[in-house]
Amino acid sequence: MISVLILTKNEERDLPGCLESVAWSDDVHVFDSFSTDATVAIARAAGAQVYQRVFDDYATHRNAALKEIHFRHGWVFVVDADERPTAELGREMQQAVTAAGEEVSGFRLRRRDFLFGVWLKHAQISPFYIRLVRPERARYTRAINEVLEVEGRVAELSYPLDHYPFSKGIAHWVAKHNVYSTMEAELIYRQQGLKDPSWRKALRDPDFHVRRLHQKALFYRMPGRPLIKWGYMMLVRGALLDGAAGMAYATLQSFYEYMIVLKTRELERGGA
Repeated sequence: MISVLILTKNEERDLPGCLESVAWSDDVHVFDSFSTDATVAIARAAGAQVYQRVFDDYATHRNAALKEIHFRHGWVFVVDADERPTAELGREMQQAVTAAGEEVSGFRLRRRDFLFGVWLKHAQISPFYIRLVRPERARYTRAINEVLEVEGRVAELSYPLDHYPFSKGIAHWVAKHNVYSTMEAELIYRQQGLKDPSWRKALRDPDFHVRRLHQKALFYRMPGRPLIKWGYMMLVRGALLDGAAGMAYATLQSFYEYMIVLKTRELERGGA
């Protein structure tokens, strides 16, 4: 009824839990970027089909997975190794695709990010994601912090997808976002982002992903972005209400933003 796609790179720590959480599917595929740990062995031992491809950028890599894999079912649930669909979400997805009309091409759900065992209910900026799609109607854009575009109507799911971005520790999160910030800076420097962002679309477009695309493009043009982001997360979003975890997350996200600013400035001055 639903195929599952998991993208991996050295995920021996998180993959077993992810595979267990999607055990309701009889068609699980692991799209691996040539892991050097036990990721592939774990996937095969669990009965998943494994494919390997050299990673280039996030959008191209994910599009390759959707295009190259022969899925048994008409719907694909895309999940990362550090994510876990709740049991309720698993049941809801199966019911949703059974009842979906031909005009429905995807489903959007809410993701819950956790730090120190705390759900970052207020601190999390982007909680809504399209993850269940008809693969022939779905396409990723943007090389980093990719956006999934779907041809057709996108319906909503009620139950959450749990995400553990700090499962490998804060040092791993920082190292990962060091790479992300480099890619973001290069994207900004090459001006491959949205050319003419609109305040109207950023605030009022009915599609959440369109709003986020324009919000991000406008945000990158603002001075003092790291401080703005910290203030927005802490005071507007209410990260304070998530306690120490929320404050830590807001500070880490502001640091990530500052790295993008510094690396973009470095490129503009002719640096590496």
